[in-house]
Amino acid sequence: MKLGKKALEALQAEIDGRLMPGDELIVAGPVAAEGTAWITKNYHDRLREFFAERFLEDAVKLPEVYGTGTENDKIWKMAEESGASARYRMGEGGFLAALWKMAEASGVGLSADLRSVPIRQETIEICEILDVNPYKLLSGGSILMGIHGGDAFVQQLRREGIMAAVIGQTDSGNNRLLYSGGNARYLERPAEDETKKLGFLIS
Repeated sequence: MKLGKKALEALQAEIDGRLMPGDELIVAGPVAAEGTAWITKNYHDRLREFFAERFLEDAVKLPEVYGTGTENDKIWKMAEESGASARYRMGEGGFLAALWKMAEASGVGLSADLRSVPIRQETIEICEILDVNPYKLLSGGSILMGIHGGDAFVQQLRREGIMAAVIGQTDSGNNRLLYSGGNARYLERPAEDETKKLGFLIS
């Protein structure tokens, strides 16, 4: 179902620029770091049954170590200087919400590989314990962008110590496909952020 004119204009106002067919999609900064810290703080006692205290301390620090504040601003500026077609600061709804919003606002098709998305091992393990989808989890500090010459830009980011990867490409079609291993599925309109689902479980 397509967005109405006002809804589309509001969505486009969130995005800096527009994705163009043939752009490579890049994620800079590990996704779900913000959500991982939130979960760890709120579910600390339960997670202690599975993880060492040092592991949990590191999980809480993920947002400050990977990409919020000045680090996030540096990525934003580097993307502009490298000629990015579009930039989006991730937040509620995580990576999948950001990907849908950028594609919808720009009117492009895309294909993306979930296995290529930068993510910390702490996030993967904690999300597995609580049955949370890390790609739908709060991702403040991470940036999604479209750019030509994505591989060169990723190497530039990595030289700055920033986790980054080319995760897909845009096209002029209508399909928006997500790949994971040998499976493919369509990118869906964002649902509720996983932290909200968990929030109702906190006693």
